[in-house]
Amino acid sequence: MRKLSLVVVAAMLLATGNVLANDVAGENPTKKLSVQISEMLSENNFSEEHNDLTAQVRFTLNTDGEIVVLSVHTEFDKMESFVKAKLNYQKVNLANVEEGKVYTIPVRVKA
Repeated sequence: MRKLSLVVVAAMLLATGNVLANDVAGENPTKKLSVQISEMLSENNFSEEHNDLTAQVRFTLNTDGEIVVLSVHTEFDKMESFVKAKLNYQKVNLANVEEGKVYTIPVRVKA
């Protein structure tokens, strides 16, 4: 009987340790950043002939939590200027801003 109670206590301790060891930090900050950028780029005035444009955007965040666009790789020149105009120095809402970390995200704009 005593061994059974020790086994039950050990199982409860292991289960409690596993629950406490889980990372419950919440939503991925990169995903949250991607959603905010998507909202910034949602309003565009590209024509139907230039629909479904894609680009790779490299940017960093400064100490004020603002996006600083480093480069935009795309085939369409107007897309590059559009992304830079919409994103450069726009403030984003992130809890822990990592200044100087370089992010690269794919961007697709539909007309």
